[in-house]
Amino acid sequence: MPKLTIDGREIEVEAGTTIIQAADLLGIEIPRFCYHERLAIAGNCRMCLVEVEKMPKPAASCAMPVGEGMVVKTNTPAVRKARQGVMEFLLLNHPLDCPICDQGGECDLQDQAMAYGSDKNRCKEGKRAVPDKDYGPLVQTMMTRCIQCTRCVRFISEIAGTPVLGGLGRGEHLEIGRYVGAAVSSELSGNLIDLCPVGALTNKPASYTYRSWELKKTESIDAMDALGSAIRVDTRGNEVIRILPRVAEDVNEEWLSDRSRFACDGLKRQRLDKPYVRKDGKLVPATWNEAFVAIAAKVKAAGTKIAAIAGDQADAETMVAYKDLLAALGSQAIDCRQDGAKLDASVRASYLFNSTAAGIEEADALLIIGSNPRKENPVLNARIRKRWQKGGFKVARIGHKGDLTYKYEHLGDDASILKAIAEGSHPFFEVLKNAKKPALILGQGALSRADGAVILGLARKLADAAGLVKDGWNGFNVLHTAAARVGGLDLGFVPGQGWRDVDHIVDGAHKGDVQVVFLVGADEVDMKALGEAFVVYQGSHGDAGAHRADVILPGAAYTEKSATFVNLEGRAQQTRLAVFPPGEAKEDWRIVRALSEVLGKALPYDSLKAVRERLAKASPVFAAIGSVTPAAWGAAFGAEGSLGDGALVSNIDNFYQTDPISRASKTMAECTAAFGGGCNHKHKKTGTHG
Repeated sequence: MPKLTIDGREIEVEAGTTIIQAADLLGIEIPRFCYHERLAIAGNCRMCLVEVEKMPKPAASCAMPVGEGMVVKTNTPAVRKARQGVMEFLLLNHPLDCPICDQGGECDLQDQAMAYGSDKNRCKEGKRAVPDKDYGPLVQTMMTRCIQCTRCVRFISEIAGTPVLGGLGRGEHLEIGRYVGAAVSSELSGNLIDLCPVGALTNKPASYTYRSWELKKTESIDAMDALGSAIRVDTRGNEVIRILPRVAEDVNEEWLSDRSRFACDGLKRQRLDKPYVRKDGKLVPATWNEAFVAIAAKVKAAGTKIAAIAGDQADAETMVAYKDLLAALGSQAIDCRQDGAKLDASVRASYLFNSTAAGIEEADALLIIGSNPRKENPVLNARIRKRWQKGGFKVARIGHKGDLTYKYEHLGDDASILKAIAEGSHPFFEVLKNAKKPALILGQGALSRADGAVILGLARKLADAAGLVKDGWNGFNVLHTAAARVGGLDLGFVPGQGWRDVDHIVDGAHKGDVQVVFLVGADEVDMKALGEAFVVYQGSHGDAGAHRADVILPGAAYTEKSATFVNLEGRAQQTRLAVFPPGEAKEDWRIVRALSEVLGKALPYDSLKAVRERLAKASPVFAAIGSVTPAAWGAAFGAEGSLGDGALVSNIDNFYQTDPISRASKTMAECTAAFGGGCNHKHKKTGTHG
């Protein structure tokens, strides 16, 4: 390991480390525009010039590997003069529109111009102007501001895996643009905005609506998919203006999917802001007490013929409150698997992404079963691509053929292929068997089939036969698409022995065996099949469940409450209240607590602290916030039986509209129109439309 000296401070680093990386380790700031620690080195902005002893001219520290005994100076008159010259060239054609630029106040070029800029320009030629490019409904372009750092080109090619951007022309005529006819349709395209060091790429849906210093910043957790990405919610007043990613190396690194980032405009549309009760066939506004009294009358008449279905964004506090309430009323007809996935809540290892998001980078063979990671979880898919780029990583897929942004072997789309691999009669079995850290990813599309339990059992059989679970490694992974799912399974929000799962709840409601159904943000069930049942919908948006409801209880969205979610790895995380719920809407667990009192079954907690103590008693997972609680491997799960017909397909056909918030979003509707993805929303089981 070479030792070097930077500004009189000695440091020892690994071979291959660059000067700028070594300086960062010492806390010495070197300005940069093109360099980014997660992208390939370009070395084209020259802002990071430093003086290296015995070298005749300044060196670009981002592209210069360290050497033994190297002496580096980062703040000499020569270095400062070199950086001032670079800044003069960068500002040569840059427009003087900082007062109207959305990047103003958080612009790298502004910051460095304060340190290295001049009060005059020696260039007498006029500034050049570059036509703006159409990057779609998410990314606003102002290409005259572009300084050709090529961060966007490298990200879209290396990380996103959709190489549609490049440099056209040379010298002063160089422009960054799209390839002919190509659309910037990556599910990660919003990260281009974060990477751009100037105002060339900005947030199109929110353009010219805010100044960065006006916004209140709240650190929270994303609930738009099951990864639980670390986010920052930026608000002004009681409105969410934008959502940005935070650095969380073990979860999302520093990336965020476009739906999680841009669907925030759906938080203010189609909101439920007051209780409603259906009278004479119409939903009419009501007081909270009127709503509770209407529910109490029906619950009393129904006895134990009541059920609850939790939706994809239900928080753990709400689910445990509903579980306790229904238990007090004598019913165990509860389910958090609204898509009918045949997951086994009794064996935790059977429903976790056991290798963890970061751990998938250690795998050397991967089998994807009935899943499209690119649509179901783009940030996790970028991890898989990152591993694939390193080489020595064999990927195969059972399911529909499509672009996952990395090469894989398409084995077919029939479930019988999985059976052949599990029994060792398929060639890919040997690939898994011979790998040091083999893994599989089982999608919800496979598990929500009628034979989902059989597929789960075959996946378990394969894991044992091929050695997917060994000392220090568990390659058995279930890819969830719902933020609430793992938390619900950890809580046991599933029917008790002999009680009804979601399919039987719907069927029982249709037949009259279930008389009251609580939909806790559940909009993906077949509403028409609920028959004459009395439906109570508790949620934040006027989606399918609210249209069917007999009583509506307005709840809070994930940005409007302090709530607990468990991500697909089994990591318990908590959101923070960024804005207050609109109108008379309340935090969801508080609604359940108030309802329980009217029903004469008052729950034994009336504060958030008390609810979380109840969560910790229900499962130790909720006592370890922020850390992964691994699951023991050993207990049997799944079922034996015959496989059904039909192809294994993903349960998401339109990435941009998968839940009530994104279906209410104008931006996501524009993305659907621009990039496709089928109808606005079609659940493959029920055929309901949003």
